[in-house]
Amino acid sequence: MDLNYTPEQDAFRQEVRQFLENNLPDDIRERVQKRHRPTKDMIARWQKILYKQGWGASNWPEQYGGTGWDEVQQLIFEEECAMAGAPRQLDFGLRMVAPVIMKFGNQEQKDRHLPGIVSGEVWWSQGYSEPGAGSDLASLRTTAKREGDHYIVNGQKTWTTLGQHGDWIFCLVRTNMDVKSQEGISFLLIDMKSPGIDVKPIIMLDGEHEINDVFFENVKVPVENLVGEEDKGWTYAKYLLGHERTGLANVGQWKAMMRRLKEIAREEKDDGRPIIENPRFRDRLAQLDAELRALELTVLRVLTASSGPGPEASILKIRGTEIGQRLFELAMEATGQDALAHIPEALEPDYAYPVVGTMNATSAAGDYFNMRKLSIFGGSNEIQRNIISKLVLGL
Repeated sequence: MDLNYTPEQDAFRQEVRQFLENNLPDDIRERVQKRHRPTKDMIARWQKILYKQGWGASNWPEQYGGTGWDEVQQLIFEEECAMAGAPRQLDFGLRMVAPVIMKFGNQEQKDRHLPGIVSGEVWWSQGYSEPGAGSDLASLRTTAKREGDHYIVNGQKTWTTLGQHGDWIFCLVRTNMDVKSQEGISFLLIDMKSPGIDVKPIIMLDGEHEINDVFFENVKVPVENLVGEEDKGWTYAKYLLGHERTGLANVGQWKAMMRRLKEIAREEKDDGRPIIENPRFRDRLAQLDAELRALELTVLRVLTASSGPGPEASILKIRGTEIGQRLFELAMEATGQDALAHIPEALEPDYAYPVVGTMNATSAAGDYFNMRKLSIFGGSNEIQRNIISKLVLGL
């Protein structure tokens, strides 16, 4: 395997880099680089800029409005966006529900939903986890009972990321109680403006409103919003999770964070010495840097495999989330005592930094708290190890 990028790939990287320099708005770039909260409007505005360029969906085929880029180009694009300070595109539409609609949806569903996703006009949320049905997703209890040309949906979804902004939500619902749990699940697309939907915030340790509970009470959903066949939603869910878990390796984001971590580590502390001069810290940083490079190469191997992601997606999810958590642990350590005080308001652009030390300190504790979730969402790492032991080791 040639570990070097080709001249064509290097030229593509330069093209992306130049585009970002010319088109990424300064207010968005500054906000992301300082780890402030990017607003919904900022994320939507950036998506529309990419869409106008024809780059709105790096992982989609051209026939649906995507770029048609190969896997290496996609990885280069994501890395350069992260390095430049672009906000992360919304995975729920672009990388989760869209591939399911492309593969299993009918033509009417493709025509109706895909254009709004790639253009940034429609914000999607994910309705998978429930109280008591997270890692054991097959035990979900939200029901959808068919009555004529509608389903009546009742139940609750939880940990719904950015659900307060959602226009639509894709949900796993139980449509058959008389079969094995995995066999009675269907995949529904639900308009979040429908009567009977109530979104309630869950405030996290870092003070952020990022996740939500979503309640469904007698919500009418047209039958044409069913993707694929009734009771076959588990098949579609596994397909979606393969895409999600591969993306959770987050190589581009972690490379950008690694660069920022090195900058923090070179800052002088109260004793006049940067923490990078501490041999123990420097060795841990070098070890993590090497592991991140190995993860990048593994992602490339998996993405370029003709069979697509299988159980390898679970391996990438585990390694990517573990590396991410360790990056933010080292950032807390490198920031030192200034990181101990977490003030949510410090994530806003007009916050007076000198009150709590350096600018890097303002987000360190919040980031650390937030990133503890990495090993849980997208299927907990313990579940991923079970998948690997069964499908790879045959245990």
